[in-house]
Amino acid sequence: MVLAQREIMALRKKLCESSSFNDKIMYTFSRHFSSNKMDLRKLKPMIQKRIQDRAKDYPVPGMIPVAQEVLNSRRLLMQGVSTLLKVLPVMACKFCPEVYIGEKGHVIQTCCGFKHRSKNRVHEWITGGLNDVLAPVEAFHLKHMFQDVIKHHQRFDFERVPAFVELCWQAGANDGNQYSNWSPESDCCSVDGAESLSPDELVMIASGTLKAWEVLRNGVEKLLMVYPAKVCKHCSEVHVGPSGHKARLCGIFKYESWQGTHFWRKAIVDDLVPPKIVWRRRPQDPQVLLNEGKGFYGRAPAVVELCTQAGVIAPSKYHCLMKLQGVATL
Repeated sequence: MVLAQREIMALRKKLCESSSFNDKIMYTFSRHFSSNKMDLRKLKPMIQKRIQDRAKDYPVPGMIPVAQEVLNSRRLLMQGVSTLLKVLPVMACKFCPEVYIGEKGHVIQTCCGFKHRSKNRVHEWITGGLNDVLAPVEAFHLKHMFQDVIKHHQRFDFERVPAFVELCWQAGANDGNQYSNWSPESDCCSVDGAESLSPDELVMIASGTLKAWEVLRNGVEKLLMVYPAKVCKHCSEVHVGPSGHKARLCGIFKYESWQGTHFWRKAIVDDLVPPKIVWRRRPQDPQVLLNEGKGFYGRAPAVVELCTQAGVIAPSKYHCLMKLQGVATL
């Protein structure tokens, strides 16, 4: 028993000596390599050279076909949604981003009111359009990925383009509307005579539109694994590049000391291509969706709901959200 206690005491003594020795080493290392003794003027050329060398690795050749496919899918998606909107009614709330695919809007009390001044109100519906189904997310267009950070006073010197289009341009995709030739009007296109399309033709257009939607989102997700993009933690501002800009455009905390400065985090596909989730009416639901049954109703991305109403079967990954076999309300 006494021998065991002595062994324990000896082991503790060795541990204390080793820990104190490690502390001395770390203290000596921190003193010798302290940042106070570093000359930042000598480090600056090294950092700039490293950034320039990193820029030589972009664009990645293997991702150029993916970026080109995203741009091609975007054209098909815009054309398909514009065509379906001439046949299927879309309603948008006057005071909030809520959208409903149908002739009459629902009466679910989820409206936050003008400038978020109220909550749990009934929506006030107006006729919706393309931007209500495909929510536009814009970002600054950069000449190249590793250029200087955009200052606040430079915010009007850079063009604003769709965020995932900017991502594709930085990935090396060649677009006919690239840079100065791009305009929002060039995106709006639809099939002539959409009102006279047969049901089979409408299903074919909806099927192509849904396929373009899936290809676009999958392509953007792949590009985000290779190319950096940032989104503000407090608002929907997106910046495609290794670091966010310094334009003070954040409208959430303007009264604070940082005066609208964005707080950036890594962006995901939903930040660049918002799914715009909407309520959907199933065959077992009432003609107008009621507030009492909002726990039973299904939901779906606006593009998916628009295509399913045209006669296309939704992919299985959306079935859980859509609650196809869900219980009906009274």
